[in-house]
Amino acid sequence: MPVEMSRPDFERLVEHALDGIPAELAARVHNVVVLVEDDPPADDPDLLGLYEGVALTERWDGAPPDLPDRIFVFRNPLLEMCESVDELVDEVRITVVHEVAHHFGIDDDRLHELGYG
Repeated sequence: MPVEMSRPDFERLVEHALDGIPAELAARVHNVVVLVEDDPPADDPDLLGLYEGVALTERWDGAPPDLPDRIFVFRNPLLEMCESVDELVDEVRITVVHEVAHHFGIDDDRLHELGYG
């Protein structure tokens, strides 16, 4: 049975997951906004999160682009896949870390090796 949770409570889970990122890494995240959306794009309905931007490893001179990079966390697929609040907390944390890692240029293969796939 999927977990039910209000959007504000879910957004607090995402904030908590962001707060759990080690300070030395969080200090290196620049020009990134994290957004909660109910659903992913129609062409990928099972997507849990998405990073849109230019990874730090691909930027010239380390200068951020004019617009912020965006990390999306998709609420409904996460709620549907989890059977308990504890499982949801863990999956939100994994999703947030996964997408932040893309900001640092870490690809999906490496994230799967690290247990964030």
